Amino acid sequence: MGFLRFGSWPRMWPFWLWLTIFYSAWLTLVLVGGHVSTVLHHWPIALTMSVGSYVAGSTPMGGGTVAFPVLVLLFDFPGALGRNFGLAIQSIGMTSATIYILSSGRSVDWGLLRPALVGALIGTPLGAAWVAPWVPDLWVKLIFGVIWASFGILHLVKLRELVSAHQSSRQWHRLDLWIGLAIGVTGGIASSITGVGIDMMIYATLVLLYRTDLKVAIPTSVILMAFTSVVGIASNGLLATFRPEIYHIAPEVFANWLAAAPIVALGAPFGALVVNLISRTPTLVVVSVLCIGQYVWTLVHEHVTGWPLIGALVGVVLFNLLFHGLYTLGKGNALISGNPLELATDELDS
Repeated sequence: MGFLRFGSWPRMWPFWLWLTIFYSAWLTLVLVGGHVSTVLHHWPIALTMSVGSYVAGSTPMGGGTVAFPVLVLLFDFPGALGRNFGLAIQSIGMTSATIYILSSGRSVDWGLLRPALVGALIGTPLGAAWVAPWVPDLWVKLIFGVIWASFGILHLVKLRELVSAHQSSRQWHRLDLWIGLAIGVTGGIASSITGVGIDMMIYATLVLLYRTDLKVAIPTSVILMAFTSVVGIASNGLLATFRPEIYHIAPEVFANWLAAAPIVALGAPFGALVVNLISRTPTLVVVSVLCIGQYVWTLVHEHVTGWPLIGALVGVVLFNLLFHGLYTLGKGNALISGNPLELATDELDS
């Protein structure tokens, strides 16, 4: 089983070529650059990303969703470092998963994805230049916590219905261009602040509003996050070159990336493979609980009180109101159209 089921070998040649090029380049960089000790010294983050990369490939969450709380909350690094590392490591892991997804012919919602990619190309650099540098470190952590706690609550409440959807609503596809652009621009700005977020936005739209099968929604979110990560880390690197006093990238980002990159290059596509072979429910439940846990951990660890605490609590409420609005619109359309699959799901939930 395993990698032997990566699809037709002739069709998978872009994926194998990518792995060959990446590991050759990484090995050359480590050996010629004298970074062996750096890789060995940073083994904890490599171990962490073995889990993070699986999550990145098998759920609508980037590997930065695991890396950010570990670096920022466990190792006490600043939020900007967690963001930049998340973007850098996702540029390898989720790009690897993307090449696997495209090579293996997985179903992707291109109608919504294409305009979202354009929006991300606009929103991510704008957010990196004009928004992210001015967001206080505490608020970077809180925004991250709010986004993924809301994701966790969404799945714990609606999980059975989400995993039961098998058909996409045609009504909303008429608005693909505008919905996709909105997701891309706003999600790109959010990702420029925390390193993640745009993947959750397109995923929530697909599963709640469009009622899309998770086997389509998850690969779509992976591709969008991979693209946004490449644009994000490239934007940050370019900005740091010209204005290092404002857009500084800490050396620890490169050191951690060097140790974790060879892990995520295989871990993320492995997650993309596994999601089609086993039930998605256990993985999503565990990840959702962890998302809520890191939110609580952030509030306690950072001793959040006063207005920041109120903002963090209100943020979760607002996100879930948005999710509920998307869900209501999607459910209403299912009832009007009489989609038998979605009506059957509604009867099971009643």
